[in-house]
Amino acid sequence: MSALSATSPRSLGIATINRRLHRQALNVFMFIVLAHWAEHLAQAYQVWVLDWPRPAARGALGQFLPWLSTSEWLHYWYALVMIVGLVLLRPGFVGRARVWWTVALAIQFWHHIEHLLLLVQAQTHVFFFGGTVPTSVAQTVFPRVELHLFYNSVVFIPMMIAVYLHQRPNERELRATSCSCIHRARTGRAASAPSAPAA
Repeated sequence: MSALSATSPRSLGIATINRRLHRQALNVFMFIVLAHWAEHLAQAYQVWVLDWPRPAARGALGQFLPWLSTSEWLHYWYALVMIVGLVLLRPGFVGRARVWWTVALAIQFWHHIEHLLLLVQAQTHVFFFGGTVPTSVAQTVFPRVELHLFYNSVVFIPMMIAVYLHQRPNERELRATSCSCIHRARTGRAASAPSAPAA
C-alpha cells in the first residue's frame, strides 16, 4: 500500500505533504512541470522545424483540443497549478534550496499575472496594449513562443537548483529538515560517520 493511499484525507495537511509525503508530492509536481515543457517543446518544434504558422502551432494537446489554446484556459490553469505547487511544497525546503525555490515562486507569480491578463482578454475579447489578440505585458516586446520558453526556463532553472540542493543538504540544512526526500541522506551520513574510539 502506498503512502498516499494509506493517508486519510484529514491528515493530508501542508505539514504532512512537506514531511512524510514530500518526495511523492514533489515527484507528482515535477511530472506536471515536465509535461508542460513537452507541450512548449512540441510548439517550438512546430514553429521552427515544421515551419507551421504560429497560430497553428498549438503544441500536442492544442492540436486535439484547439479551444484550450485559443481560450487561454490551458496555460492559465497550468500557471495556477505552478503557483499552488510552489507554495505548498516550499515549507519542505530549507536553507539554500528554499532560497532558490522562492526565486522560482517569485518569477512564477509574475508569469501567472501575465497568463491572467491573457485569460481575461481571451474571455472578454477586449485586447490590451493595442493588440488584436490577447497580449501580455512582456509580449509587447517579445514574440509569444519565445517569451513562454523564456518564462518557463527562468522558473525551471531555479526549481532544479533548489531540488539539487534539497537532495544534497549541508549539515545545518540536514538538521533543519524533516522531509522524506532527505531520509536517505540522513541514513547515509549516519552510516558513514566515523565511530567513536574505544575507551
